[in-house]
Amino acid sequence: MKFKAMALAMVMGVSLLAGCAPKEAAKTEPTKVEVVDAVTSASVVTDAASLEKAASKEGTWIVIFTEDMTVDTELVLEGAFTNRDLPARKIALYAQDENRNKTAVYTLTAPKLTVKSENARIQGGTFVGDVYVEANGFSVVDAEIKGNLYFANEDVKSTFTLDKGTVTGATEVK
Repeated sequence: MKFKAMALAMVMGVSLLAGCAPKEAAKTEPTKVEVVDAVTSASVVTDAASLEKAASKEGTWIVIFTEDMTVDTELVLEGAFTNRDLPARKIALYAQDENRNKTAVYTLTAPKLTVKSENARIQGGTFVGDVYVEANGFSVVDAEIKGNLYFANEDVKSTFTLDKGTVTGATEVK
């Protein structure tokens, strides 16, 4: 009888201890964190303040216009940005459809635009004002500058390209 009581006590003790064991944690998939590359995002500008921010060091690689815009302040396009792992900045003065066909062009008017970003370009529309380029690789692509285009030195000027674009004023080192 003593043996049966002891065996019963043991079974009850093991059962009690088994109930105190930690429960198996629910199996869940690890949370996936999507990393967004802010360097390659776009800024759609709607007013002078959003344009100044988009063109600044805190801006984005591409500045997109959806209408003509006139600002009274001098603009500075600066900062190191990339597109497809290459240095790039673009002022996109046009709209396009899903097949990349140009559907509209816009005009940006400012007293002065200073370009300090490497491989920057004005593309698809018209910039009215003078452009001062201080960085290598500036280009005008299928766009027009109605004003003068000045380069900081001959080295910077030697990297300039005009691809289906025009400049109505002087193009020189100043």
